[in-house]
Amino acid sequence: MTEVRGTVINIHYHGATVRLEDGTLAAVSAAELAEHRPSYVASLQRRTPLTLALDGRGRHALVGLPRAPGPPSASEAAPTLSDEAFEARMDEYLKSTQEWAPPDRPAPAERHFIRKKRRARIFEARNPST
Repeated sequence: MTEVRGTVINIHYHGATVRLEDGTLAAVSAAELAEHRPSYVASLQRRTPLTLALDGRGRHALVGLPRAPGPPSASEAAPTLSDEAFEARMDEYLKSTQEWAPPDRPAPAERHFIRKKRRARIFEARNPST
């Protein structure tokens, strides 16, 4: 990543657009804009240039405010990947729906896959492989 200077010329729903000092345009992602919105809005309103980190690896140039090197702060909590209360409610619901399935026929999921297998055989019979 290289450091460049640029002025914000547009802020929109998907991020922002920056005109770099060499005249080229670069994009600011929506996540970057949300994280540093006051700096980008101030640059847009005052037409003052910002020092930005240019990422030219992709098809289009992306810029963002430079980050201080180092580990992420400990204040950021890791996302919770499971909710015990929700899982318990889902278990209750699924157990209550088990009685809906007719006892003399296969389970609904099995019936679904049986139908899919039959349809696949019909399709394969109509379309011989080349």
